[in-house]
Amino acid sequence: MTHAKPVEFTHRQILTILGGLMMGMFLAALDQTIMATATRTIADDLQGFDLQAWATTAFLITSTISTPLYGKLSDIYGRRPFFLLAIGIFIFGSFLCGLSENMWQLAAFRAIQGLGAGGLMSLALAIIGDIVPPRERAKYQGFFLAVFGTASVLGPILGGFFAGADQILWTDGWRWVFYINVPIGLAAMAVVARVLHLPHHRVDHRIDWPGALTLILCLVPLLTVAEQGREWGWSSGRSILCYVIGVIGLIGFVLAERAYKDEALLPLALLGKRTVAVGVTASTILGMAMFGGLMTVPLYLQIVKGSSATLAGLQMIPFVFGIMGGSIISGQLISRTGRYRIFPIVGSVFMVVALFLFSLIGADTPLWRTMLVMVLMGLGLGSNMQPMITAVQNAVSPREIGTATGAVTFFRSMGGTLGTAVFLSVLFNVLPGNIKDAYASARATPEFQQALASDPSQGELLKTAMGGAGLADTSFLSRLSDVIAHPFKVGFAESVHVVYLIAFFVMIIGLIVVFFLPELPLSQRSAQQARAEDELQATGDGPA
Repeated sequence: MTHAKPVEFTHRQILTILGGLMMGMFLAALDQTIMATATRTIADDLQGFDLQAWATTAFLITSTISTPLYGKLSDIYGRRPFFLLAIGIFIFGSFLCGLSENMWQLAAFRAIQGLGAGGLMSLALAIIGDIVPPRERAKYQGFFLAVFGTASVLGPILGGFFAGADQILWTDGWRWVFYINVPIGLAAMAVVARVLHLPHHRVDHRIDWPGALTLILCLVPLLTVAEQGREWGWSSGRSILCYVIGVIGLIGFVLAERAYKDEALLPLALLGKRTVAVGVTASTILGMAMFGGLMTVPLYLQIVKGSSATLAGLQMIPFVFGIMGGSIISGQLISRTGRYRIFPIVGSVFMVVALFLFSLIGADTPLWRTMLVMVLMGLGLGSNMQPMITAVQNAVSPREIGTATGAVTFFRSMGGTLGTAVFLSVLFNVLPGNIKDAYASARATPEFQQALASDPSQGELLKTAMGGAGLADTSFLSRLSDVIAHPFKVGFAESVHVVYLIAFFVMIIGLIVVFFLPELPLSQRSAQQARAEDELQATGDGPA
């Protein structure tokens, strides 16, 4: 009888495999950022500006729900087929999105795309867990954040370029936002199919379908209300119905996980481990602070500083450098010292300070000062994200790496959705009052009165904007003189302060949670080696 031998990958082999994984992750990361600048053009062209949130919600729901499923199924059947499946579904969904004729079609096709995206991120991280020992892992995971950084700069620029072009190769420019995924995805599939050969010992398990179905029952209404609640009203009948269905789903999910024990989609015993519990809690809070805090920076740059969507994307580069710097430094130091606990703590401190400094930025703050705070925020995120995944992967058995990685990614995504919903809701609730107060103060100044007297049409335009249209479409700001537009910018900046202060307090809780992270010795074996050696010991050597 032959046994699986421990597999050790050379640095060169790891880099080759990493190339394929990074292409897959680039697809998912680019899709998140390229849509930001193109959504408005797409919604206008498909005559569905009021329906655009559904395209985001559909993608978010399917990608979030499928994440833990990919993790669990790949633990049972192997990573390679599921990573290839995820890329394939993503390509198919992207192609269909490019063919959309109306907003409802786009939402349905984005849901298909999301089913693929859910596996791209978590499986890539799990595969690295399979082939690289935890001591070395953070060093390689820095490459992944470089992919994120590149995508977050390239995305808005490409999105702006495609959305701005009437026709590219005989089709609407915006459709290339989706079509561009097809060649990148096919190249990623080719590389992954060729280089990713991981020995896999099949383990037969029951698949936790009740857990998957109750998770869908829990998350679909809650994610829907998170995205739509601002329009519906948080205490409206529709919202309350969503809360009730979500809670019933959550109770059903917990009961299913208890019944399935170790074979559960998110095993409660796994979540009971201190490192994993701290990891998923800290990731949820990090997701809230990161998405909730950072989605307001491009808004600030566009509305207050007057940057175009493409320019705002370029102005976020310092943030990307911060993420890459934090990730590379923490990865190298973890590899040398074998200690990881300090990095999420330092990263959380950086983020707390950065969010507080963001809350002090006003309408007239020089751009370079805002960019310095972006670097600090990026350093905090880079020092936080990968070391936390390394800690969680190191704390679980090699057979649970996919499930554990999926859980961390899942909770971070949930935190991001929750943060975006809460912070946008807060922003739009305080905005009208702050703008009104800023104009009330400005009307008393001679400069403002003089500007209004010299061009009465500005007053008419302002009246229309203050009637409610200004929050739906801020393009009127470019037609106002600087003096008359300035109070609107002041009101917007003061509203953003409130968002950052809430994110600051949320992140303080995150910092406290991270202090509970235990420091376990980092294994010198990859998960693949550990599994193979455990099998040899169990079948060949017998009990020790």
